[in-house]
Amino acid sequence: MVVLVVDDQELVRGGLRRILRRRDGFVVTECSDGDEVPAAVSAQRPDVVLMDLRMKRVGGIDATRLLRAGEHPPPVLVLTTFDDDQLLSGALRAGATGFLLKDSPAEDLIRAVRTVAGGGSWLDPSVTGRVLSTYRSACPSPPPAHTGLDELTAREVEVLRLIGRGRVNAEIAIELGISEVTVKSHVGHIFGKLGLRDRAAAIVYAFDHGVVAPGESAV
Repeated sequence: MVVLVVDDQELVRGGLRRILRRRDGFVVTECSDGDEVPAAVSAQRPDVVLMDLRMKRVGGIDATRLLRAGEHPPPVLVLTTFDDDQLLSGALRAGATGFLLKDSPAEDLIRAVRTVAGGGSWLDPSVTGRVLSTYRSACPSPPPAHTGLDELTAREVEVLRLIGRGRVNAEIAIELGISEVTVKSHVGHIFGKLGLRDRAAAIVYAFDHGVVAPGESAV
């Protein structure tokens, strides 16, 4: 798995290289600032981008927004020392798939990278509730075409709950004992019925409607 690390501090990049080791299946490439990301993604074709938020020239939110506007962009996992709800919700609005604080354990970083690369979401549970509240206030969802949660089948509610907990489709398939193709079909139906555009919006919906309780995400 190729991981593009974007951070303007060499010590941080070095620490991430030591955690994301080649013998564990990771190949780490690097950028020292957000303006280097488009060229690096084009050259390296990473499976996931590990993005700092505050950098000298181009911050992580702007770099993520530019990246996500391109064709077939890799997922972006924000990694930051800043427990700043506005910054983290801004990263979600820009298209990041999740966020993790830099003081998280190494094993959480590894799990988060693998989850995001596999198509899932990762929201650090220590700040998820506050960040989602900020996200909702700044980026309210449009009214759904149908009435809401009662439009979902029991199975679709189960799938939505697992999406809210950060599971990728393959993990959902294993937990529910169904095929990954069936999971993808359920996800499409959920998005259509609830008027959701992506997995981040599905996580917000799951928290808002009590499908997932605070503390359940990304575990």
